[in-house]
Amino acid sequence: MKVCGFTIVRNAIKYDYPVVESIRSILPLCDKVVVAAGNSDDGTLDLIKSIDKEKIVIIETVWDDKLREGGSVLAVETNKAMDAIAADFDWCFYIQADEVIHENSYLVIQNAMKKWVDVPEVEGLLFKYHHFWGTYDYLGINRQWYKHEIRIIRNNKQIRSYRDAQGFRLNSRKLKVKPIDAYIYHYGYVRPPAIMKEKMKDFSELYHSNDNLKKEVQRINNFKYEEVDAVKQFTGSHPSILKKRIEGMVWSVKIDQKQFKMNLKDRLLFVFERLFKYRLFEYRNYIKI
Repeated sequence: MKVCGFTIVRNAIKYDYPVVESIRSILPLCDKVVVAAGNSDDGTLDLIKSIDKEKIVIIETVWDDKLREGGSVLAVETNKAMDAIAADFDWCFYIQADEVIHENSYLVIQNAMKKWVDVPEVEGLLFKYHHFWGTYDYLGINRQWYKHEIRIIRNNKQIRSYRDAQGFRLNSRKLKVKPIDAYIYHYGYVRPPAIMKEKMKDFSELYHSNDNLKKEVQRINNFKYEEVDAVKQFTGSHPSILKKRIEGMVWSVKIDQKQFKMNLKDRLLFVFERLFKYRLFEYRNYIKI
């Protein structure tokens, strides 16, 4: 069984992405990792080159910043990385630049890939998610956070990154997947507040037309981690590869975990989910088999 990781990255230093930790967290599970390094304003390319010269394959790309509809440029870049994966790999392990795998999941992930590698009906593996908010101490728990997503797919070039690269489709249909008991640790909203605002402004240009962009930037200028819909305290352990980054955190956030800033409909759905451990009307970009 051969496994190739793949990811995309741009301006990792400028926006404080944990991309080094992200890539290193999947290296023990991969024979190679393809990194599509987009045109950056900082030293991102040199940063990626410094990680592992033996295992990492870098392709340099240029983002089409005109692709604003739904963040589609992210899918385009992800497909570039997928297409660079050689045909002799069985599985493709996707990781985003702000996602990290915990070492306590390695055996579970490896066993799942081995178990299903010769079962073609299984087109991907579905992970659980921890979405961190503000600091490494809080998890976002309202309905905006997806609970599961595909992160390992078969090496089939007909599988394409979907919409803004959150998931995948095969010839426009949902993939048939097996869920596994492993988490993706998502740190997309754990950055110094000032850098978080600049990153949000940058990405807003991928989703909003010029008519809406000014209004969105005004909203971002008023962004505060404390103004959150719902969070809970994280009581588990973080991937050990993040130890230095966590110890070097230079900002603080005090969040009232009792606050729930939701409308009545979302509040009722949230309460139902907590009581019955089931999310009504959940968006699922996959088919469990």
